[in-house]
Amino acid sequence: MMFCTAVHISLYYPYHDIFRCIYLDISKNIATFAGNKRKMHTREEKLEAFGRLLDVLDQLREKCPWDKKQTNESLRPNTIEETFELCDALMKNDTKGISKELGDVLMHVLFYAKIGSETDDFDIADVCNTQADKLIFRHPHIYDPSQVGQKEPLPLDDPHFQEKVERPDVKTAEQVLQNWEQIKLKEKDGNKSVLSGVPDALPSLIKAYRIQDKARNVGFDWQDRRDVWKKVREELDELEVELNKEDKERSTNELGDFLFSVINAARLYKLNPDNALERTNQKFIHRFNYVEEHSIKMGKPLTEMTLEEMDALWEEAKRSLT
Repeated sequence: MMFCTAVHISLYYPYHDIFRCIYLDISKNIATFAGNKRKMHTREEKLEAFGRLLDVLDQLREKCPWDKKQTNESLRPNTIEETFELCDALMKNDTKGISKELGDVLMHVLFYAKIGSETDDFDIADVCNTQADKLIFRHPHIYDPSQVGQKEPLPLDDPHFQEKVERPDVKTAEQVLQNWEQIKLKEKDGNKSVLSGVPDALPSLIKAYRIQDKARNVGFDWQDRRDVWKKVREELDELEVELNKEDKERSTNELGDFLFSVINAARLYKLNPDNALERTNQKFIHRFNYVEEHSIKMGKPLTEMTLEEMDALWEEAKRSLT
């Protein structure tokens, strides 16, 4: 209502100072009510910013001693660290941190492309075009394969798209994933097997989830998710048997089987086990820090406290911290 009034006033009294003041005051209130959301950049501004970053990287590669000496191998550990820092910001839903860490990860992507261009193997345009073509090819419910390689690809529902093609019957995210895995197997440079696309270097918990998810996309999965609990209990029983025998090697194998089955159960119930475990990690850290801080206030270090005393502080932390 205020917005309409402000527009009405500005149209009829465009040069009258008093009404201009009223308009600005109302606009300010609107911005406050809207949560002070900042205006997003135009496409042209985004492309300009991307080009600016490319220019800065080119100059650093030429003039900065550190940037000059970097190679794919030397950058790799930093890339891993930056990726984890981004994941940390994502878990905390720290929007300012996410923006910052995305910049660091983007810089690494551009740096690898810069190195590739210096050996005449590829550049950032090849990276972008290859990715765009892959996305077009793997989304036949959105694009016809004829749009691969097109500078301005037209989706199937675009009125300017001339060809009459039958759109695949894909309505759910699960169907998209199933198509995605099947299409990857058909690609010339795609995966040679269903599980070959899972990187060896993935952390084990995430790798287990991805392995199970990829197998599901080709139909290898439980028909009824409730049946998975029988498997979880079975693996737990087998682990307990080996632990009682104090056989470390077999216990390690059974522990792996048990964890794999729990991850499988989480996936079937659409829970992300890595996110769940990280929440518990953070919860434990906060509560343990509370115990440690209050033990210091009591003048009694943790090493001198009994387990009962620490448990009392732990229960207090659970009540105090959400």
